[in-house]
Amino acid sequence: MATAGDSSNPITPKPTTKKRKPRKPKLAAATAQHVISILNTASSAAHTFLSQNDLYLLPSQSLQLESLLSSLPPPFSQLPSQPSLFHRFASSATLDFDQRWVQFFSVSRPNFYRLLSLLSPSLVIFLPSTIPPETALASALYRLAHGACYKTVARKFGLDSSEASCLAFYSVCKAVNDKLGDLFEFRRDLERIVVGFGWISLPNCCGALGFGRFGVDGEIFGRNGSILVQALVDSEGRFLDISAGWPSSMEPVAIFRQTRLYLGVEDSRESELLKGPTYRLSDGCSIPQYVMGDSCFPLLPWLLTPYSEQDSFGSAEREFNVAHSRAMELVSTAFGRVKARWQLLARSWKEDSSEFFPFVIVMGCVLHNFLIKWGEPLPEESVGGCLKEEELLVFEGEGDETGQTIRDALAQHLSLASMRK
Repeated sequence: MATAGDSSNPITPKPTTKKRKPRKPKLAAATAQHVISILNTASSAAHTFLSQNDLYLLPSQSLQLESLLSSLPPPFSQLPSQPSLFHRFASSATLDFDQRWVQFFSVSRPNFYRLLSLLSPSLVIFLPSTIPPETALASALYRLAHGACYKTVARKFGLDSSEASCLAFYSVCKAVNDKLGDLFEFRRDLERIVVGFGWISLPNCCGALGFGRFGVDGEIFGRNGSILVQALVDSEGRFLDISAGWPSSMEPVAIFRQTRLYLGVEDSRESELLKGPTYRLSDGCSIPQYVMGDSCFPLLPWLLTPYSEQDSFGSAEREFNVAHSRAMELVSTAFGRVKARWQLLARSWKEDSSEFFPFVIVMGCVLHNFLIKWGEPLPEESVGGCLKEEELLVFEGEGDETGQTIRDALAQHLSLASMRK
């Protein structure tokens, strides 16, 4: 075996390398021309396929293909102009049950035109005559449903520019929030709300209160880059009250005490909110109207939070926390469904105008209520598309004594009801 320093080991001569002759300019030019010809043929075929089939491809498929084409160098990336997607689509999808309406705009055909009739008077005022109300609504719903950028939306819907697309989107946002804001029904529909929670064994409950989180690029809303949205929901997942736009750096209890809901209930001069009839439990105790609240909130006479690990735990406390957990799931499910239907809200907001994002979130929640009201099937709760929800800080202050008494009475009632099953 040869080892280092062994003189018997022959020295292998280095192989000589032949100098390559430089490629002839004519050959290089011919090769480049051939590549350009292939690219031109492929991109032309892709553009033709897209223009002929965009009404039958899923929006996610056409957007992905357009993204691939736009990554090519000019002139292959230039997408040809074509007539407005909505007018071609509306002429093709004329049946009420055509599922393409839901695939493209996340609403059925009847509900699209129902929404259009409600918003058109406002949109005519907000928009120039070059942007018809139906085009504005279709382009806004398409962007909200698929997260498409303004440039893409403008090209698809025959709008002059990205600025026109942006104007249409925010005009629809304002019209929805102005015209349909009364779909937050907490103050005028308590009887229906109480009945709904009664069916899930929470007598005299008027809602479940929690937070949702929506991502924002940059640090304008805190280091975590997100907005907190406080929401009250009913047993069917409708939003009853929304307060959006709070930076994630704020403590939840500080947010809570500045919201219209808290001020409305706490201010005795306000209307009789949560001051309706009491409910007589099976053991003879009576409890007032109340809301189930997440552990980040303080325990109040009208806001019942879960028992903590420091509380003495028995079967009654466990039964209450199980019921409380079911109520809190209503909040997370409602936000999950909003993000599932409106993919723009499931992603981090990347625009410079992040101060407008809370109004877009509210629009998504209002449309969620509108579609529930008119029987639109609910989407599956978003999982992969949602930002990961982080645990909020548990409120560590003292609970209200009256609130403790009401919570204990309800816990005993739930425990007795469970034993009878």
